[in-house]
Amino acid sequence: MALTIVKPENIAEYIGKDLGTTEWFTVDQDRINKFAEATEDRQFIHVDPEKATPIFGSTIAHGFLSLALTAGIGQDIALVVEGAKMGLNYGLDKVRFLNPVPVNSRIRMNSVVMDITEKNPGQFLVKSAVTMEIEGVEKPAFIAETLSMWVL
Repeated sequence: MALTIVKPENIAEYIGKDLGTTEWFTVDQDRINKFAEATEDRQFIHVDPEKATPIFGSTIAHGFLSLALTAGIGQDIALVVEGAKMGLNYGLDKVRFLNPVPVNSRIRMNSVVMDITEKNPGQFLVKSAVTMEIEGVEKPAFIAETLSMWVL
């Protein structure tokens, strides 16, 4: 997939559009451990395979690690306003963690534009429905409504 670059005058045409799905990405134990260290969240279900395996079959990624991956992996399917000086993570309206992401799972994300609002002249707020899929698993890891701000 590739970025979708849109002229400011055409931005409203993208409401309701599916921006696509990212490539598969593997969530390995090293990434989980680094996230645990960075966030001080070293709960055993994330970092101790021996203790986590009887419960989940393996360690699992933090829900917030999965969510944080939208910032990097999601760049491949982002809607970008042409001429923007910067794009900002503006927050989230809703997040539901539906399924754990076991270590070494392959995940990918899909994004659909829900709404676009010009908050101030040259400032566009884009609300997207983002779903993280786990390869071979029917129920997604999460669904979220993400917000990004593009400043011209």
